[in-house]
Amino acid sequence: MEKNEKVTLCGANSYLKKYYFNEDFAALPDQVKKELNIMCVLFTEEAGGILTMEFSPEGDLLFTVSVDDADYLFDEIESGLQIRKLQKEHEKLLRGIEQYYKIRFLGMDPADVLTDEDTEGMPS
Repeated sequence: MEKNEKVTLCGANSYLKKYYFNEDFAALPDQVKKELNIMCVLFTEEAGGILTMEFSPEGDLLFTVSVDDADYLFDEIESGLQIRKLQKEHEKLLRGIEQYYKIRFLGMDPADVLTDEDTEGMPS
């Protein structure tokens, strides 16, 4: 993996009616994988286009939407609203996935990644 290359976690394509999950992340709990599947597929069913969830080189989880040039029904504003809604409703899950990626794949120190809220109740 190149240092400045994005890494795809998962995605859904409304044109092909397909869902993709990167098997490099197979160690994620099944419930997390199921939630990602639901989020991606529901987004593309409602908004259309292609949604991918990918990590930036710094480890931030990004929602990327692409659309066929001939898709005149796609609503970019509605797409943005739906992404913000997903990010808000699933904030804790998405933050946990980012932290997992930063620690496991980027080799960052957990002390630099986890917040006080994340470590609350953990033994010292």
